[in-house]
Amino acid sequence: MGQVRQPRRVQAYDEELGAAVARAQEGDESAFAVAYRIVQPGLLGYLHGLVGNDAEDVASDAWLEIARDLRRFKGDGAGFRGWTATIARHRALDHLRRQRARPRPGGTEQDVLDLPATHSTHAEALESISTEQALGLIRTLPRDQAEAVLLRVVVGLDGPASARVLGKRPGAVRTAAHRGLKRLARQLGVGAETEQGVTDEACPTLGKSK
Repeated sequence: MGQVRQPRRVQAYDEELGAAVARAQEGDESAFAVAYRIVQPGLLGYLHGLVGNDAEDVASDAWLEIARDLRRFKGDGAGFRGWTATIARHRALDHLRRQRARPRPGGTEQDVLDLPATHSTHAEALESISTEQALGLIRTLPRDQAEAVLLRVVVGLDGPASARVLGKRPGAVRTAAHRGLKRLARQLGVGAETEQGVTDEACPTLGKSK
C-alpha cells in the first residue's frame, strides 16, 4: 500500500481556514464564523473521543478561549487547526480531572467527520460504519493510540502537529496512529491488507457519517 496523502480538499479547507482566521483577527465576525464552521466538526469528534456526551460543553469552553486569545495566534490554517486542538485537549483534560472519570461513550453531531474521504485501507474500513460506531471503536483503543487516531484521522492534523498537541515526538505519534488504525481494521475484518506506514503528512479525515 502507498503512503497516506493529504487530499486536495483538505488543503483547500486549510487555505480557506487560514484566510478566514486572518480576517477574524482583524475583527471580522463573519470570518470567525467561517473558521468555526470548518474546525468545529473535527474538533467535536476529537472531544467525543475524550469526554463522550460532554463534548459539546467542553467544545463551548474551548471556543470561548479560542475567541479570547485569537489575536495571539500566529500561523496558517493547518496551524490554527492544531492550536485549537491543543486548547480543546487542555479543556478536556481539565474536565476529566474534575469528573475523576475515564473517557466514556457519547453521541455525535449529525455532520461530524463530514470531511474528505481517505485512501488508507485502514481508515476506509472505518468509513464502512457509522460515525458513532467509528468513534466508539476508537475509544476502545489504548489512550495513546486513540488520541493519535483522533488527531490525525478526525481532526486532520499531520504528524508534527499531532505531536505538538500531545507533547510527544512525531515518530511516536505516527507509530501510535498506525497501530491504532491496524487494530481497528482487524476489528472490522480488514486484516489481510496492511499499510506500509503513516507519514508525517496529514492523515485525511473519515468520510461522511452513515
